Amino acid sequence: MSTTSEKDQQVHEHHALELESEFEHEPVPLSRRRSLGSVSAVWFGFPMIITNAVFGGTTVYGLGFWRGISAIIIGNIILLVYVGSLSYIAGRTGKNFALTAAETFGRHGATIAAGFLSTVVIGWFAFQTGLTGSTLHTSLGLNETWMILIAGVLYIAITFIGIRALTVIGLIAAPMFVVLAVVALVLAARNGGLSGITSYQGGGPGATVFSLGAAVTITIAGFADSGTMTADFTRWSRSGREAVMAAFTAFPVANFISLLVGGLVVAAGKAVDPATNGGDFLPILTSHGPVLSVIAVVFVFANLGSVCCHCLYNGAVGWSQLTGGKMRVLTVVLGLVGLVAALAGVWSYFSDWLNLLGIFVPPIGAILIVDQVLRRRGGVRAVRAWRPAPFVAWAVASIGSYAVHVFAPQLSEAVAGLVLGGVVYAVIDALSPSTAPEPASVPAA
Repeated sequence: MSTTSEKDQQVHEHHALELESEFEHEPVPLSRRRSLGSVSAVWFGFPMIITNAVFGGTTVYGLGFWRGISAIIIGNIILLVYVGSLSYIAGRTGKNFALTAAETFGRHGATIAAGFLSTVVIGWFAFQTGLTGSTLHTSLGLNETWMILIAGVLYIAITFIGIRALTVIGLIAAPMFVVLAVVALVLAARNGGLSGITSYQGGGPGATVFSLGAAVTITIAGFADSGTMTADFTRWSRSGREAVMAAFTAFPVANFISLLVGGLVVAAGKAVDPATNGGDFLPILTSHGPVLSVIAVVFVFANLGSVCCHCLYNGAVGWSQLTGGKMRVLTVVLGLVGLVAALAGVWSYFSDWLNLLGIFVPPIGAILIVDQVLRRRGGVRAVRAWRPAPFVAWAVASIGSYAVHVFAPQLSEAVAGLVLGGVVYAVIDALSPSTAPEPASVPAA
């Protein structure tokens, strides 16, 4: 009897150590869905990053404290509605982004839409991996190339494990950010460092951000790509409702906290070169002894590793579905491509990268929301090879968004893209002859 029990225990431990299926090519079955806490940890740990503190700092530096915080709040409300709606679709169907896009853009059309985003996020992976090395070099004088190489290999290895590893790194990265951010603010508060922050008027003519609209775009663009691809994470939710709740922990909760911390650092006058480095609070930590410096090294790897692993996971899931490959194989291949790009110094093009995200990405999600949430209301249609309507809407919205960027920079091109993409697609779809959608074949949220 004891022998049988020992064998059962060994079998259980063996399965526990196995890498579970990532369901690249099919919806996640209900029996394999994960708890609300588990999926929330994936999303909550994603925006809680030092990069967001940089964004929040540059926003407050450009607009002053209250206008900067207003822009951050507006951007987060938009992200809540945007990512929440896309998450609802994912939790209801269990489909990843590429499978979801196929219903709207068509089987071959999804290759363009999903392929574009799955490539964009690898660029983000490359930037954040390079930023890991650059940050450690600037803050502590460590060899930048070696830090990038070590970080890239580490992030690829973590992503290789799959969604389970994203949950764990989220549970590590988010609390570390909160604790160290509080420590940095406490240190900054010495000698009245936080007094008068609400009266901070910004950095003047040399500030990076000049308008409320531009600041809203920065807030949205930071997560426009992976926010649009939220289905890769929230398809693991047990229902559409739980998927929305998981997204809520990221937008506005985690995203607002991380942006606010950066804004507070700049408003307190404790940021080093806020026009460029925003509210990066690492210099505050590393200037207060070797213990905090060592902790800061661990923090950088865990913190930026969170966003890197999430982005690499997005890219690997997307391209595995589009190519018929395996997520873990694509993780290694795309990870190495991103690592090479990081070593080549890709972060020098970061401002252009944000412009790309703010202009071309939001219309994709808006079209999916209008098509699958508003127009079809949960119904499904047979997947065609191509559907031209969403591409027309995407093109019109992108052109309109770019026009806002060039001719009306005081406005938000990201918001323009969202509105134009949704409205144009709704009009085209309403005027197009179509058959009624079939009843939903998935459980209701």
